[in-house]
Amino acid sequence: MARLSAHAERLVELALEEDLVLGDATSEATIEAAARGAARFLAKEELVLAGSAVAVHVFERLGCTCRFDVEDGARVASGTWFGRAEGPVRGLLGAERTALNFLQRLSGVATTTRRCADALAAGGGKTRLLDTRKTTPGWRLLEKAAVRAGGGTNHRVSLGDGVLIKDNHVAACGGVGEAVRRARARAGAMLKIEVEVVDLPGLDAAIAAGADIVLLDNMTDEAMAAAVQRAAGRVLLEASGNMTLERLPRVAATGVDFVSMGALTHSARAVDISLELA
Repeated sequence: MARLSAHAERLVELALEEDLVLGDATSEATIEAAARGAARFLAKEELVLAGSAVAVHVFERLGCTCRFDVEDGARVASGTWFGRAEGPVRGLLGAERTALNFLQRLSGVATTTRRCADALAAGGGKTRLLDTRKTTPGWRLLEKAAVRAGGGTNHRVSLGDGVLIKDNHVAACGGVGEAVRRARARAGAMLKIEVEVVDLPGLDAAIAAGADIVLLDNMTDEAMAAAVQRAAGRVLLEASGNMTLERLPRVAATGVDFVSMGALTHSARAVDISLELA
């Protein structure tokens, strides 16, 4: 299992601190310090696993061991026991909620991503699923790893990863073409330049100004299909806005290169996982 980044380790420390800042009054009152035991993870619904390395680290911080029977990205059927933790019972119970908070949230992101990626694949073609920067503050790297576990692809991790000219940049520059021209003249040579447009004239202006990628914002399926025909492979096309699970096969059928969905991270529901003492 991959080692956690220093950033993820800091998140674990913060999470344990907020839960154990005054100790564990219940376990200290009811469980002998020398008592040892084991506990198992139960999937209470179908899910795609993510965040296992974080959960392992949580248990290790409290003197326990933890292992999972499957790797991140694996589908786990409802009713499956898929991991085990062992060690001091006080440690197991002290780690339980923190570990589950990470595991349920990140597996929820991976599960949502897998459903959306499967829906895109059902539409045929080559369309890839992207996430966004609409992530839980501080959790971005973990949530983007969960997106990858679910079959998605990461868009920008930070504002410095690429040029993405949005509507406010366009307004500040006076138009799509001018915004792209400024970016082309000033941005580093290794940075891709993407610009958001809302209609076909905007697409034309973006292509003429030298954009690498054009984001089709809140367009209808018919308008996206027309954009694919008009672009004719000269730029990559990303569709975004009002994307739903039911709509994704139709969007893929238009032939766009990417679909980006903030909902993969900002609206994913935590999956139901429990930890039961064996």
